Amino acid sequence: MASMEENFPRGGIQKKPTEGKAPNPKLERDNLFDIHHDERSQKRKRSQRDQGKQKKFKADKIAAAKDNIVNIEPLTIEALCEGMLLLGCIKEVSDYELVISLPNGLSGFVPVTQISDAYSKMLSKQVAQGELLEDLNSLSDMYSPGTLVRCIVTSVEKSADGRRSIKLSIDPKKVNKGLTASALVSGMLLSGFVSSVEDHGYLIDIGVSGTHAFLPRQKAQNFIKAVKRGPDMKIGQNLNCVIVEVKNEGRVVRLSVDRSDVAASLATERQNWTLSNLLPGLVVKARVQKVAPLGIKVSFLSSFTGIVDFMHMDPEKSINYSPDQVIKACILSVHPTSKVVRLTLRQAFLHPGGSPNQLSSDRMGAVVEESTVKAFYKQFGAVFELDDGTLAFARLKHLSKTRKSFKPGAFKTGCKHKCRIIDYSLMDEMCIVSLKYQVIEARFLQYQDIHTGDVVQGKVFALKPIGMQVKVTDGIKGLVPSMHLADVILKQPEKKYNIGDEVRCRVLECSPAGKKLILTLKKSLVQSKLPVLSSYEDAKPGLITHGFVVCAREFGCIVKFYNDVKGLVPKNELSSEPISCPDKVFHEGQVVKVMVLKCEPQQERLLLSFRLSSKPAPEDKKECTPKKKQEVKYQIGEMVDVKVLKKKDNGLEVSVLEDEGNVIASIPTVHLSDFVANCKLLWHCLQEGDVLPRVMCLHDKGEHIILSRKSAVISAVQEEQVVRSFSEIQPGMLLTGYVRNVMPFGVFVEFPYGVTGLAPKVSMSDKFVTDTKDHFAVGQTVIAKVMSIDEEKQRVLLNLKLSECSSGDSAAESFALLNQYFKEMKEIRNLLRRRGEPSVARGLCELVPGKELQLVMQDVKEDGSALFSGSCVTGLTVTATRYHLGDKNIVPGEKTKALVLHVDALTSKVYVSLREELLKQRAKLRLTENSQHSAIVQHIAEEFAIVSLLETGQLAAIPIASHFNDTFRFDSEKLKVGQTISATLKVVKVNDLGVLLAVQGPAKKNVFVRVRNESETALEEMLAAVKHSLSLGDIVTGTVKSVKPTHVTVAIDDKLTGSIHASRILDEVPIGSFPTYTLKAGQKVTARVIGGRDVNTHRYLPITHPHFTQSIPELSIRPSEMEGKVTAMLNLKEDSALKKLGLYDIGQTVTCFVKKYNVLKNWLEVEVTPDIRGRVPHLLLSLNTKVLKHPEKSFKNGQAISATVTGTDVTETNLCLSLTGIQSLEQGTITVGMVTKVTPHIGLTIALPGGKTGKVSIFHLNDTYTENPLGDFKVGKIVRCYILSNENGKIQLSLRQSRLNPKSNSKVEDVEITCIKDVKKGQLVRGYVKSITPSGVFFGLSTSLLGRILFQNVSPYFVQKHSLYEKYLPEGKLLTAKVLGVNGKEKHIELSLLPEDTGMPSVLPESLGLPRYDAEEEKREANDREKREELKLKTKRRRGNSESEQEAKPKKRKICPADENDSGIEVYYREEEDDDQKEEAAKKKSKIRKPGEAPRLQVSMGFTWDEDMNAMDIPVLNQKEESSESEEEEDPQSKLKKQTKKEKELEKQKKEKELCKLEAALMDPSRQPQSADDFDRLVLSSPNSSILWLQYMAFHLQATEIEKARAVAERALKTICFREEQEKLNVWVALLNLENMYGTEETLMKVFERAVQYNEPLKVFQHLCDIYANSEKYKQAEELYHTMLKRFRQEKSVWLKYASFLLKQGQTEATHRLLERALKALPTKEHVDVISRFAQMEFRFGDPEHAKALFESTLNSYPKRTDIWSIYMDIMIKHGSQKEVRDIFERVIHLSLAPKKMKFFFKRYLDYEKKFGTTESVLAVKRAALEYVETKSSLADT
Repeated sequence: MASMEENFPRGGIQKKPTEGKAPNPKLERDNLFDIHHDERSQKRKRSQRDQGKQKKFKADKIAAAKDNIVNIEPLTIEALCEGMLLLGCIKEVSDYELVISLPNGLSGFVPVTQISDAYSKMLSKQVAQGELLEDLNSLSDMYSPGTLVRCIVTSVEKSADGRRSIKLSIDPKKVNKGLTASALVSGMLLSGFVSSVEDHGYLIDIGVSGTHAFLPRQKAQNFIKAVKRGPDMKIGQNLNCVIVEVKNEGRVVRLSVDRSDVAASLATERQNWTLSNLLPGLVVKARVQKVAPLGIKVSFLSSFTGIVDFMHMDPEKSINYSPDQVIKACILSVHPTSKVVRLTLRQAFLHPGGSPNQLSSDRMGAVVEESTVKAFYKQFGAVFELDDGTLAFARLKHLSKTRKSFKPGAFKTGCKHKCRIIDYSLMDEMCIVSLKYQVIEARFLQYQDIHTGDVVQGKVFALKPIGMQVKVTDGIKGLVPSMHLADVILKQPEKKYNIGDEVRCRVLECSPAGKKLILTLKKSLVQSKLPVLSSYEDAKPGLITHGFVVCAREFGCIVKFYNDVKGLVPKNELSSEPISCPDKVFHEGQVVKVMVLKCEPQQERLLLSFRLSSKPAPEDKKECTPKKKQEVKYQIGEMVDVKVLKKKDNGLEVSVLEDEGNVIASIPTVHLSDFVANCKLLWHCLQEGDVLPRVMCLHDKGEHIILSRKSAVISAVQEEQVVRSFSEIQPGMLLTGYVRNVMPFGVFVEFPYGVTGLAPKVSMSDKFVTDTKDHFAVGQTVIAKVMSIDEEKQRVLLNLKLSECSSGDSAAESFALLNQYFKEMKEIRNLLRRRGEPSVARGLCELVPGKELQLVMQDVKEDGSALFSGSCVTGLTVTATRYHLGDKNIVPGEKTKALVLHVDALTSKVYVSLREELLKQRAKLRLTENSQHSAIVQHIAEEFAIVSLLETGQLAAIPIASHFNDTFRFDSEKLKVGQTISATLKVVKVNDLGVLLAVQGPAKKNVFVRVRNESETALEEMLAAVKHSLSLGDIVTGTVKSVKPTHVTVAIDDKLTGSIHASRILDEVPIGSFPTYTLKAGQKVTARVIGGRDVNTHRYLPITHPHFTQSIPELSIRPSEMEGKVTAMLNLKEDSALKKLGLYDIGQTVTCFVKKYNVLKNWLEVEVTPDIRGRVPHLLLSLNTKVLKHPEKSFKNGQAISATVTGTDVTETNLCLSLTGIQSLEQGTITVGMVTKVTPHIGLTIALPGGKTGKVSIFHLNDTYTENPLGDFKVGKIVRCYILSNENGKIQLSLRQSRLNPKSNSKVEDVEITCIKDVKKGQLVRGYVKSITPSGVFFGLSTSLLGRILFQNVSPYFVQKHSLYEKYLPEGKLLTAKVLGVNGKEKHIELSLLPEDTGMPSVLPESLGLPRYDAEEEKREANDREKREELKLKTKRRRGNSESEQEAKPKKRKICPADENDSGIEVYYREEEDDDQKEEAAKKKSKIRKPGEAPRLQVSMGFTWDEDMNAMDIPVLNQKEESSESEEEEDPQSKLKKQTKKEKELEKQKKEKELCKLEAALMDPSRQPQSADDFDRLVLSSPNSSILWLQYMAFHLQATEIEKARAVAERALKTICFREEQEKLNVWVALLNLENMYGTEETLMKVFERAVQYNEPLKVFQHLCDIYANSEKYKQAEELYHTMLKRFRQEKSVWLKYASFLLKQGQTEATHRLLERALKALPTKEHVDVISRFAQMEFRFGDPEHAKALFESTLNSYPKRTDIWSIYMDIMIKHGSQKEVRDIFERVIHLSLAPKKMKFFFKRYLDYEKKFGTTESVLAVKRAALEYVETKSSLADT
């Protein structure tokens, strides 16, 4: 400060102001603050500006002389310095920092380490421990945006790009460092942090050393409720506290955080604030000293001065301030050196604990067209008034693009500017705006502006291992994960990208909350035009989009889209061909096109497919936006001439000529013509500047004018054949429109004037629609018939079927199309001709079909077509197909003549022909219009085909489509080059394009399908009989009256009606066509009479029949029958039906017509001729199961089908037919069948074509056996079958995929087993359990093979009851077994189900606790020769005596059931013990192996030491190998054989390997001990571990070596250190257990007496009691308890333990007597506890009523024992009724207890009611609590 004063050497006394003390008030106004010194040096001025505020010197008398204008500038970042105190407001909270809004639009951040000491300590602890601490809360849990905090600047850092960041701290130690304990006074408002949570309140860290601040709980309750951040405060939480009381000179202070206390706090002189400890956020009463236009100078706390800048004046009162007025102000900042204090008068800050106003979210980023300048500061910027009257400010750098372009003159008060809100300063309650053009125009300002799927430009600014960081704008940065750097994974991205590169990315995910932006650079995704899938709700089935593979596994691929939406492509949807290893075909990161199959948004499950059933939908047409606002409105239908301005991807941008080009409109490409081909061509040919005449306005939505050149649409509008609104639509109208969109379910059609309708899939075409996109394209012109309208929903349903929309005159319609097409082609040619320069385009115009060219052959391609060149065709591609080369064999380089067939201007291709018949000159005949000619198809273009007339060789064009809607053809219907057709000439003069115009002749009638109503097909029309004089062969003319599927009725004259059968219309009937529909109602026909039909019976009558003249004439219009003779037909009519049917041979193919599908009889009824009917049985309809499932859908009435005659039916009135040929059910053929019977565990019976039946065994249902193989089959199901055999009329079938579809290479898990040779020893096989017999389990391996499993090979457990096997191995259970042996001669297969053989879990669960066939004993047996020799003898003796005994005992696997040659070795050596020992051992076994029971040696210390050695998954030495080896060695035969050198060498190596294995196993630390040696090693290393000793004992007990187990226990007692009391006790308890189980009462007592001597007697007594109780020796237990009661009568635990024992025995009376004895024996202070414990036990095991009585009596005596009340409540809630529980609560809440206890009970009552009660009962509790509080407070008042 002194140094500053040295800058003013201008006389007068230099008086140092005394800090902290109040300087003389008189001098207060003579402050340097408001004086502008001109004489000051430049440097001084700058430093003053840098400080950002005028310095306050409390005494400088000279100041009084010059009282200039107060110059109060806002705070700038340069003015900040370390240690400056500021009031801030939290703007954002992230995991690691708080972003703080500071005054005057500044912002800083508080790192997580600068919150408080307590919080930092917990963070360090968490980092050190490496696991999350429960009580450590995240910043977002404790802080919310909008909270005011006091901060101190810790540093102002400057980054590399010149930006400064302000680092702050809110640690009270730093903020309150000016305060000392002695300076604390009650009423002060301080900021503090919760440093720990105590029982009665919180310790608060206020940063004052030597002071303990405490916040009582009750003072915090209201605050906690208001904050709503949980039931308690959190460590690290920031608080505004008011000091309530100061004790011990400030060493202890009591605080309050109550909202009302804080809000009312005011800093006063009494609180002795000084300049060194003044804090921001204090509210003071201030006196206005001077009012300037841009701020106010004030004095406060009697002696301090401060400034208020314009941004912090109360906006409501800014004009009304006058000197000496007293106002409330809040301190904003205190400068540490200059002590400048800034204040705010804004209302939000005048009540501590409040928060400033926020900005509405929609306002952020808004552009304000006109904002008015309020004030301008050279160093700071400008303040504006926005359109809504609020103030905003813009910093200097945001006023212009660059420093140089800045013009201060534009910012005079009152000037208007366009600006954009870019931020909001909470501390100033003002918006921050920018006037920069690039900011106003910017697409993105903040993360909220970015949407998933947006394509953004950015700059690379860092390459990291996880990916590349991209800067989208200054404030928005995104990450491109390394997987997304390119379409493929880049190993070295730095080679492709450099820092600073501009990149175009697409947004994958954007979360503004976490400022997270994930981008992709995958070109396929960035450029994708398909819809963006960013939420599961958008995933509609059928949607096709792009995604990227994140994982490819055997089950399929997981594909990810935007916003982390993921879906699964299952294996079967990966491709049309099966893919065995998807991970080899697809790689991570690969961009794929997928189709949505199914989506469940709630479960976030999405099923996708790579098999796109359709092409992607064309892009929506983007309409061009015009450049200028258009005032001119155009009427829809108005015709204008336009000029092309610009070509765009989807159309042309044009200007309307009448308006001198001011009006800009667009013509989408699809609207350039009615023809798709011409649209593309026109777009290609038009150039900027070309004029298009007569274009119609289609839409005019103000800005978007859309024009159309579709002539059909234009003429419809001009002829008024349009609807202008929905109300004008009538069903049946025919309207011209264009396809708006093609969806999987139908086509949307739009008409002029904006009306749209939907043509559903069924109404789109007469043909079957598989994929809608094959039929129509977006933009295509169509004629639609209105089917129905829905007034409410304003929906129109349309029909696009040709049969409905065509006028019927297909020749005229198709010619009109062709004519229009060539008219447009002529316009295009004229357009190309007008191009001035001789270009390729002009060359194209000269070439016309029919022109001869001289060409040179260039090359022949693989497909046989040839390329040519020539002077007349430079720049064009000239090709001739193989067909058009004719039989000429020309070589490259050879010259030849060729004839132009077609010129494709779009691709600049010319198609020519070298065929002789086209090139040779022929005399031209005079052609007449409508004359018919045969013609050969020469070339097929998109809209038409070129044909040559046979007679003259002239070229003619014929249309491919007969109508706008005629867009789809099956392959069989398409024209083919070289095909001969009939053509009718329409234009006989060659046009400009060198061709005649013709239409396809009558040979190709347009075949229309019409869907019939059932009523029409159900009954034939009943025709009235009219007497007539017609005879056979007469020619009649008539009018078609009605068209039925199989016949047409014709009105011959007014009364007489005839019938034409479907078979009598065409000579050659195309299969699949509908002949009757070639005739239309009202059409004139000439026909010939071929017979008559009886009116009543509809039978055909012979001509000689007396009633013939009263019959219905049967007519024919077949050309052959019209000319030929009819007599032959007649002779048939005279014969019986039988003879007629006899004319058909079996195997003959006939064409017949579908009549109907008979659902009841399951056959298809057909008509072959008018008088012959046929039937096709269901199974002979098709080999396709889909057709057989729904035959009624697959065959349409009237359709022509080809069938094979298989015979006649039983009544011999119908032909029996087949559509699949004659089925030979030979071995190896595949046929279809229907399930007629399902036999459980056996298989299926299937009906086959031809009335045969076959059987399928369960082994042939699938390549993979399943648990329930017949579950998928129901009677009536249609299946494809493979015939395995057909012998003696018995047919065996298979449904295995490997048989039906051998090429599919599908995985066969369970291979077919046909004979015993297919089974090999050691093989694992699967099959089904067949039956269980005394000799074992029989197991089906195939239809003919059974295997047997001996019981000892079923499971490792010994089972006595066979019913167990039946329970766990029911018939038909699927199991895996191992083949142990195959006896080919006897066809015996021995199998095993043991887990060690199959690797599967045991079929009998371990939980049954069965004894085990033990491996240990087998091993020992193998090692012990002598024992074995003895055993051999013994067993031989015993074998004679009891075989049944042998049966029950465990034995080794035997493959052969006979036992004469059995050595007997496999019997366990236990057989040498006597019988009672055997029983003992069996008992012992069951004891050992039952996990359900108490373990053998149980220590009631909470651990079992009986660790089963085999149960642990720890590497075990392979016992099998060892034992088998030892057996091999002892095999006498092997000893006899001499070993060769090689064998010895091999054996040596083998032994070496075994040794290595053994050593490795011994070294393995996790290895389980296997022998006594192993245990000895272990106990040597850990001598004090009782668990090891106990395991050692258990090891001996398993071998029933009880003496050894005792010896181990004795060793343990000697070895374990005497200090390890617990470890020793464990061994004693184990020894007691052992004696109890295997010893006598005497040995047990001896051990017990010793144990009592060496341990705490009480513990030993208790353990022995437990042992007795567990082994059900209740008498001994009771005696022992009596002894204990005498010896330990003062021990409460003994009484309780005995009581528990008695209650478990059910001796309640004895327990009651025991309680009386206990109360006498125990001291009085224990009584309440004992009674309560007894009562609890009574509740659990005894009489609840007695227990209640005990509690009630105790509580009557001790009503204030809240612990007893609590226990009573708990138990009653568990066991009692709700009424009883409520009674207890009601009693408790009316007791007079301490408030804290009462609060506890009220809370419990409330919780109970919330859980079990109603809202009323909850309210009742709350009312009771309020009453209690009121009574308490009224008592306190009195």
